[in-house]
Amino acid sequence: MQVSLSDYAWGAGVATDLVNTSATVMVSTGDALPDRGALQRFLADHAIEPDALADSPTDDDLLDVHALRDVVRDVLEAQTEEDAVAGATSLVGRAGRGPALRRDADGTWQWCAVSEVGAALADELAMLVGIGLLGVLRTLDHDRFRSCASPTCTGVFVDTSRAGRRRYCMPDRCGNRVKRRQLPHQAARRWRTGLKRPRPRRVPKGSRCAGPGCPGPAHGESARTSPAQGWRRP
Repeated sequence: MQVSLSDYAWGAGVATDLVNTSATVMVSTGDALPDRGALQRFLADHAIEPDALADSPTDDDLLDVHALRDVVRDVLEAQTEEDAVAGATSLVGRAGRGPALRRDADGTWQWCAVSEVGAALADELAMLVGIGLLGVLRTLDHDRFRSCASPTCTGVFVDTSRAGRRRYCMPDRCGNRVKRRQLPHQAARRWRTGLKRPRPRRVPKGSRCAGPGCPGPAHGESARTSPAQGWRRP
């Protein structure tokens, strides 16, 4: 397996999604990687094609990935930048060797890390994640390793967005949940402060409609006969 040293977003995204499959995060639904089939789908969804996966993951592969998940979380929760670098470097060293110069799909030469021959599935996955985390630390900053802002979630994530304003480990899940909780409070606050919808603007009597070619009175005025044209609003 080979991983481009310039594509940190791939490995960082895998790190985020892998950590948040844990039952400690997915409290309501349980572990998102409960069996070998779920692990194989996870790999396919993230376009991961490890050399160790000739057919399908084994039971040992599943146990090793579960253990890796805990190690990756420790790296994301590292208190200092130095500890995060050390942890990510250790992940790369589990299977990585190189760097090597390889051509990508477009035929362009790219620096890559290449996994050791015979490396286990979890070790190749660790190499991918480690390279992604090191890339984030070098290109962005340690503060991109964050805890989910939802008060009911224990998830963690790596923010690789351009603006760096991501707040939730799973925006579609945690972010929407927080917004739903805030709606009743916002309505109550609006009621307490007397904020109401603005009333329609009342049009003074006798005002003319501003519409081109319209002989009638201004919209909002009660129906009446125009003294000039004898026009009556229907």
